[in-house]
Amino acid sequence: MENTKDLTEHSSRSERKRRDSFGMFDGYDSCSEDTSSSSSSEESEEEVAPLPSNLPIIKNNGQVYTYPDGKSGMATCEMCGMVGVRDAFYSKTKRFCSVSCSRSYSSNSKKASILARLQVTGKPPTKKAKVLQKQPLVAKLAAYAQYQATLQNQAKTKSAVSMEGFSWGNYINSNSFIAAPVTCFKHAPMGTCWGDISENVRVEVPNTDCSLPTKVFWIAGIVKLAGYNALLRYEGFENDSGLDFWCNICGSDIHPVGWCAASGKPLVPPRTIQHKYTNWKAFLVKRLTGAKTLPPDFSQKVSESMQYPFKPCMRVEVVDKRHLCRTRVAVVESVIGGRLRLVYEESEDRTDDFWCHMHSPLIHHIGWSRSIGHRFKRSDITKKQDGHFDTPPHLFAKVKEVDQSGEWFKEGMKLEAIDPLNLSTICVATIRKVLADGFLMIGIDGSEAADGSDWFCYHATSPSIFPVGFCEINMIELTPPRGYTKLPFKWFDYLRETGSIAAPVKLFNKDVPNHGFRVGMKLEAVDLMEPRLICVATVTRIIHRLLRIHFDGWEEEYDQWVDCESPDLYPVGWCQLTGYQLQPPASQSSRESQSGSSKQKKKAKSQQYKGHKKMTTLQLKEELIDGEDYNFLQGASDQESNGSANFYIKQEP
Repeated sequence: MENTKDLTEHSSRSERKRRDSFGMFDGYDSCSEDTSSSSSSEESEEEVAPLPSNLPIIKNNGQVYTYPDGKSGMATCEMCGMVGVRDAFYSKTKRFCSVSCSRSYSSNSKKASILARLQVTGKPPTKKAKVLQKQPLVAKLAAYAQYQATLQNQAKTKSAVSMEGFSWGNYINSNSFIAAPVTCFKHAPMGTCWGDISENVRVEVPNTDCSLPTKVFWIAGIVKLAGYNALLRYEGFENDSGLDFWCNICGSDIHPVGWCAASGKPLVPPRTIQHKYTNWKAFLVKRLTGAKTLPPDFSQKVSESMQYPFKPCMRVEVVDKRHLCRTRVAVVESVIGGRLRLVYEESEDRTDDFWCHMHSPLIHHIGWSRSIGHRFKRSDITKKQDGHFDTPPHLFAKVKEVDQSGEWFKEGMKLEAIDPLNLSTICVATIRKVLADGFLMIGIDGSEAADGSDWFCYHATSPSIFPVGFCEINMIELTPPRGYTKLPFKWFDYLRETGSIAAPVKLFNKDVPNHGFRVGMKLEAVDLMEPRLICVATVTRIIHRLLRIHFDGWEEEYDQWVDCESPDLYPVGWCQLTGYQLQPPASQSSRESQSGSSKQKKKAKSQQYKGHKKMTTLQLKEELIDGEDYNFLQGASDQESNGSANFYIKQEP
């Protein structure tokens, strides 16, 4: 047995030594699973180098594709009947021509009461935020010429999932789910100063268990947190959960202990327990002394965190959803919770739009494309429209500076990359062009358009590109080039056959932040294939900083690989906080989520949301009387955490 083991180890070392000649394992020691982080109107498009002429070419709906062996075959979409090249169809089964058809078919086969969340209703989710528009949009990353007409025609006849009746509180309670904490989302309101808001923190909230004609309040404690949402229990109920209720902790009716005293609002115990104690003053003094509460400026911090620098009429450069290889000029139409609705400048009816976060790597300042050598679509508009102005460059997310003077990425190098047209897969890819400032044009092997129109721009530090062997080391399925028949896929063989070398491992981003995500956590996530939509989602896998996001109620083929710091992930309750429409799980009927009490629904309708909040120390004064004002003073703070201090209620001697 020892001889066998020695032979195996020797063979393994020999094979690795052979692979090193292709650069496959250069600097790979730190990449195992144990590792912890142009003018818009003047510039013309750049020419893109053609693909090698020795590859067979196949045409499909006017789009040209190349395949290593020419064995592609044809397929018919089971949803819309479209006939095309089989390997260009969506998903592993190749039964559908697009994401839209696949989801629509899945929804219909389940006989669900809701249609695919991919589609458009034309009805805004709230009066405050007009999220869904009249004209359907193709997916941010999945829309290029091959899919465009089909997607638009299908979207006209279908509607988005109805949000009516869905309750995060009921969903979490009935399934014992855990939500990702707000501190996991640095780009979200309160993300950097959520501090120690946790269970047992006391707040003052409206008392709904009261027959008085005026609005009165009572003190409640946080029983459970789920993102921005908190399960509250009135003081005095002890272990009785009969009147527990969910609310958004950033709501306008949530206040720190002491707010009633400062505002002249009455504190009245709930009717159900009003006879439980004869001296409510003594009860509260005993219960609240030493307890945590929110700071007095909590509401102010909420409002401040909901202010965004991007404004309507600002001009930006953004990826062209029909040709991923280039950018176009777009104008900010609206801003909701930091998310931008961008309308391409040439859109006459203002329906050709695109959704993304203001920190998205897909948007840039005017002139960015020219400065790095990126392709750019010249605008037909010769001058800016009245009121439109270029967005200041400092408002955009900054990329990490890189040194390109030494060893650097080169055209033709191989790597692994998340497919921007199918975000559930990591594919064999090639660097097609090296741009300035560390940007790279990446193509997915085996499915590239001959004109390079589906190349995608990634920065060298992007968490969406990986060194050769990343998937194998981390036990992720690597998608081989379409039409590649030598399976199972082996990088060594492929590099030798293509005469290529692997991009050096040391050039990739290996930083892994302490993000705080755990498998099974719930959140709200943008469907990047249809970025208008934000859906109920779950973290199902974590590889370093890479998260696999599953959309509840949908098959795994719709999962998406997303970075832990992606601005397209949000805490539970973000949609409610900002007024954006949330798409519930596809398999959940509206009646299943209507089990919550009418009291909870009433609260949800009346709350207004502002943003950031913080924790405070208070002193409980002795002059506390049932039904009268409670006066509190600020006390000493405890150790700081995430920019917010712990504060405690103290009894004044």
